[in-house]
Amino acid sequence: MVKIIPIEVSARHIHLSQKDLERLFGRGYKLKKLRDLSQPEEFASDQKIILKNKSRKLSARIVGPTRRNTQAEISLTDAIYLGINPPFRKSGNLANTPGITLVSGKKEIKIKQGVIIDLRHIHCSLKEAKRLGIRNNQLVSVEVKGKRALIFHNVKVRASEKYRLSMHVDTDEGNASGINRKAKGYLV
Repeated sequence: MVKIIPIEVSARHIHLSQKDLERLFGRGYKLKKLRDLSQPEEFASDQKIILKNKSRKLSARIVGPTRRNTQAEISLTDAIYLGINPPFRKSGNLANTPGITLVSGKKEIKIKQGVIIDLRHIHCSLKEAKRLGIRNNQLVSVEVKGKRALIFHNVKVRASEKYRLSMHVDTDEGNASGINRKAKGYLV
């Protein structure tokens, strides 16, 4: 049986805590949905902010809903441009990560930590994991075919009833494999 996994390129983005959202946009501010994302309840908001380190700046889309802690997910190329050295981490693991300045209009706040390069991973429901023969926290390999074919190794499985099947790679990985927004991968 061929085990196909949809792959999505996850561009640079930020998850804000409610506290930081209000510090940037005002008390009681609510994110406005631009479009739903593949994972249930997650959405791209129509708001963007600027990630700033010294004189270097990059725009980042805010992804909702708000989270407990503010977290910026960038690519290695973004990190080099910004002059910071974030670790490759699983989303939510923010201890000992660099901070950055967040800018919205005339408001600026500095977060002390929270910038990461998210590790490539597969989201799936428990039923999808069983069908694919994989389990939560397992490391697997996924092949991308085409002109820039390659195999992604060390892809972490995140299995939970709150997820829907999709592998996430960052823009550097998407570019290296010749895919853009959506593609198919094959579990090997």
